Parts: sequence; C-alpha cells; structure tokens
Amino acid sequence: MKKIRIYTDGACSGNQEKENIGGWGTILEYNENQKELSGGEINTTNNIMELTAVIEGLKSLKSFDLDIKIFSDSAYIVNCFNEKWYSKWLINGWMTSKKTPVENKDLWMQLIDLVNKFEKLKFYKIKGHLKTSGAEFNKWYKKYTDVSEKVSEDEFKHIVKMNNRADQLANIEMDKIRKHRTL
Repeated sequence: MKKIRIYTDGACSGNQEKENIGGWGTILEYNENQKELSGGEINTTNNIMELTAVIEGLKSLKSFDLDIKIFSDSAYIVNCFNEKWYSKWLINGWMTSKKTPVENKDLWMQLIDLVNKFEKLKFYKIKGHLKTSGAEFNKWYKKYTDVSEKVSEDEFKHIVKMNNRADQLANIEMDKIRKHRTL
C-alpha cells in the first residue's frame, strides 16, 4: 500500500471582520515526490480554509487504496476525526453537543465522504509556526511522540518544516489576493 503524507494549513487575515482574506496550502508527499496545492478566498473564515486545505489534498488523489497521514495544526479538524465528533453530529442531525447547528456542514459532509473512501487514513495534530530547534521544539517533539506516534527527531523536524511550508503557501495566496485588490 502506498504511503502518502498530506501537510495542510489554512489562514484568514481579519477572520472575524466583515471583509477578510483567506488562504490555504497543502503539500502531498509520496517518497521523495512532493506536490504543492494552494488557493485563497475573500470573505471566508480560518476554519473554512483549514477544511478546504484537507479537502483539496484528498480530492487530488487518484487512488483510494492508500495509507494516508494528514498533518494539520487545526485542532478543529484533527479532534473531529480522532475523537469521532462527526459520528455524533450525524446521529444528532448535524447538531453539536451544545445543540447548535454544526458550522460548515457542507464542507464537513464533503470531507467525511472523502475520508471514508480511503482504506487507511489518520490525522495528526502539529503545533503551528513551530521552529525546528530549541526548547519549544523539544517540548512539542516529546508531546507528539507521547500522543501520536514514535518518530525520530529528524523525522519530526521534516513534519514541522512541511507544515510550515503549507502555512507559507496559504500566506502567499492571501498576498496574491491583497495585491490584486489594490491594483
């Protein structure tokens, strides 16, 4: 079974404001091969951009018999799948535990459908904007290996670098929109 890693990030400048700019970035990795995807939108939210990054990464895959690891700094997405929030949402008619409608239902439905098509898929939480050395790196490396999976320090550095690159892609897309809007 082919092993694919997907690194994702979404961002939104002015997230709570009426006018804002969002971007998303995704990197697919198979062995030494990498493919970068990115996009942006006006008047969106950070959560929509995070969801879009994962959706676009999965939509770009041509086969479903894959072993996929998705790395994201979005607790919203990682916890939804690792803690099975979506199962409760489906049972409760797309209502949260607080009896409010699930936000971004259309994107969640699309993502859940995509996730269910793959034979093996796991989500991993990565600290966003982490440097690849120092005390904070060491803290998060220990936390990751205690909670998620045992990997070497070099492997964890690679994961962090790739997630930082996904963040850069999201910001590049937001900059493109800003530039276009000021012309």
